[in-house]
Amino acid sequence: MNEELNVPRCIGIIMDGNRRWAKENGLLVFDGHRAGGKKLKEVVEWCKECGIKHVIFFTFSTENWNRKLEEVSYLLRLIGEFLTSELDNFHAQGGVLYCVGDTSKFPNDLQKIFKNAEEKTAENSGPHIYFALNYGGREEVLNAVRNIVQMNPNREEITEEYFAWHLQTYQMPDPDLIIRTSGEERLSGFLPWQSVYSELFFTDTFWPDFSKDEFLGMMRQYTERQRRFGA
Repeated sequence: MNEELNVPRCIGIIMDGNRRWAKENGLLVFDGHRAGGKKLKEVVEWCKECGIKHVIFFTFSTENWNRKLEEVSYLLRLIGEFLTSELDNFHAQGGVLYCVGDTSKFPNDLQKIFKNAEEKTAENSGPHIYFALNYGGREEVLNAVRNIVQMNPNREEITEEYFAWHLQTYQMPDPDLIIRTSGEERLSGFLPWQSVYSELFFTDTFWPDFSKDEFLGMMRQYTERQRRFGA
């Protein structure tokens, strides 16, 4: 991309369509999820090339627990394998990894993988990569309210900044744009507080087929939009 373009500081990505991609290609659902993991690696590289400092991937939602046990078990195993196998590569490239959401619901061995990934990369300079795991926007907001009530601050202390500090994604700036693949045009509980001024991009492309050309096209469109923030 042209260095003079106004590159977004932070983007969010809803990686949708793995299962439909697998069905369309005569493959198993598991193959779709594995192909989605490979695409995530590619997109991280594209973001780094563009100079994007923060990227959050909607990796596992609170609703994903409702899928068939076999698929949930595979997803958890895939997440663990991905973070373990790619950690050294992320670390070598200076990436900082965050696992945000209610990760306490995951098995202990997976929680240890999350913690190790965060601790190993904590001192790196970036880019900053966030995996939203067991994440649901309403639950995040409710959890922030519960924490604030427990702290019992004075009323005047509760500003937008104070509230945002209690969110699970408090380390991350609000996303400048959010991308959702696969043709669905909704956020499905992804970052409801943080996305109020995000530019939204939807594509019919299934996540494993999402291309660099399409990604760069969205970045160019972003630079052409006038963000007034209500003014």
